[in-house]
Amino acid sequence: MGLTTTENASALEAAARTQTPSPTKIDLPYETTSSLPDKPLITIERSQSWSAVNLRELWAYRELLYFLTWRDVKVRYKQTLLGVLWVIIQPLATMLIFTLLFGRLAGLESRTGGIPYPLFAFAGLLPWTFFANALTNSSNSLVTSAQLITKIYFPRMIVPAAAVAAGLIDFALSFVVLAVLMACYRVSGTWSLLLLPALVALLVLLALGVGMLLAGLNVKYRDIRHAVPFVVQLWMFGSPVIYPTTLLPERWRWVLALNPMTGIIEGFRTALFGQTQIEWSLLAISAAITLIVFVYSAFAFRRMEKSFADVI
Repeated sequence: MGLTTTENASALEAAARTQTPSPTKIDLPYETTSSLPDKPLITIERSQSWSAVNLRELWAYRELLYFLTWRDVKVRYKQTLLGVLWVIIQPLATMLIFTLLFGRLAGLESRTGGIPYPLFAFAGLLPWTFFANALTNSSNSLVTSAQLITKIYFPRMIVPAAAVAAGLIDFALSFVVLAVLMACYRVSGTWSLLLLPALVALLVLLALGVGMLLAGLNVKYRDIRHAVPFVVQLWMFGSPVIYPTTLLPERWRWVLALNPMTGIIEGFRTALFGQTQIEWSLLAISAAITLIVFVYSAFAFRRMEKSFADVI
């Protein structure tokens, strides 16, 4: 029996409903897409600018520098028996050993230009201890802050800078000890004390420059942390910490002048005691080498920081 026209149309509609509907593209209205919240997207990549240091970015993260500095200070003396007293004990003990071995036995006490050898040695240990500790702490700063670096973005330069800044607390306490020693030996300062802020700034700049470079290299080559103490020890004997520059013959002093710590240490002694004239040429060489080292290290650090989060 054949189907009527009405029955045929109903069968076609039923068959159409059983077929899978074709996907339909739904366009969101413009108001919906534009109302999504805007979130900043920061891509960490190698900078193409000629600027070694982005001062505006560092200033924006100045509070982070402050908190990282205090974190390093607290962690250093956490769960220690003597605490901050180690800042005083270490340089004093080193000064006593140097005075016995080099001042008395080696006869260097007569080569210090009238300055008591304990004061002479402590004035050299004051900037050197800060520099050595800054290198050791800053070279390991990125590795010890791995969890922070891999989770959030901030200028990576802040990490070694905080390690260097934390050493200024120890430096200030040691300077108080030096002032007490100068009072005990009845040695008064002169107008050359006005040079101390510039010398401290130069010392911090050199420590930050070398520390940044070592910190960046330590991320990729972990044996840097084993080499730093050895290099620091050799560097100390190549610096006039325990001996005056006049101990070397005149023709070989230019080699000692290539060490930027030479001019800084000698400048500290001259600024503190005022026994001799300031060797401006020696200080100028140290300042020039310090600036070159800092600029080069800043450029190298900015090139390396792109891979810190992946390698560390």
